[in-house]
Amino acid sequence: MARVLVVDDDRTVAGVVVGYLDRAGHQPVHVADGHKALDVITSDPPDLVVLDLMLPGVDGLEVCRRVRAQHPHLPIIMLTALGEADSRIAGLELGADDYVAKPFSPRELILRIESVLRRTGESRGPGQVLSAGALTLDTAARVVTRDGAELALTTREFDLLAYLMAHPGRAFSRAELMQRVWGWTFGDQSTVTVHVRRLREKIEDDPTEPSLIKTVWGIGYRLEQP
Repeated sequence: MARVLVVDDDRTVAGVVVGYLDRAGHQPVHVADGHKALDVITSDPPDLVVLDLMLPGVDGLEVCRRVRAQHPHLPIIMLTALGEADSRIAGLELGADDYVAKPFSPRELILRIESVLRRTGESRGPGQVLSAGALTLDTAARVVTRDGAELALTTREFDLLAYLMAHPGRAFSRAELMQRVWGWTFGDQSTVTVHVRRLREKIEDDPTEPSLIKTVWGIGYRLEQP
């Protein structure tokens, strides 16, 4: 059972999400604005946040930015309207792990939530230590270090890096990475692009001239083992 914070001022949508979470065996907590969400996260951080971008007071993007500054590993799934492409990309840039566009299937949202929770829960089992250049990644502890200093990666950033480091030298398309890291055979592949860009900013000496995560033109990405 996971404690999931649902942040949405639309009580109809929130009620549906809370109901599905409850039936799935989770513990939902609902708040209707950004200020209350930040208060809850500060006082008693949940296991995951479902965050609507259009909120009164402090909007969802600002909530995401503040949460990431204090809780880099707390999973965040955004709720966005279909026409909010710019906001969706901005949310991913700020560190959201995934998104679901409204109107959405509650079952799809629950599956996405459980996909993220399953990834974070994998740290309880046996793992392995991977390395690439100055990077060391411990899959069990879910810790990445660069020259001995721990990096603050989100859940999906960690998953993506772990998958690439486990398959050095192999090129993957964005569709393959979407399926194997996010667990989806459909979806906006720009999600992968944004996560690669964020990873490069954290692990590369020069993100504009990456030496680890290489772009393979016409295909996708490859982790280059130094």
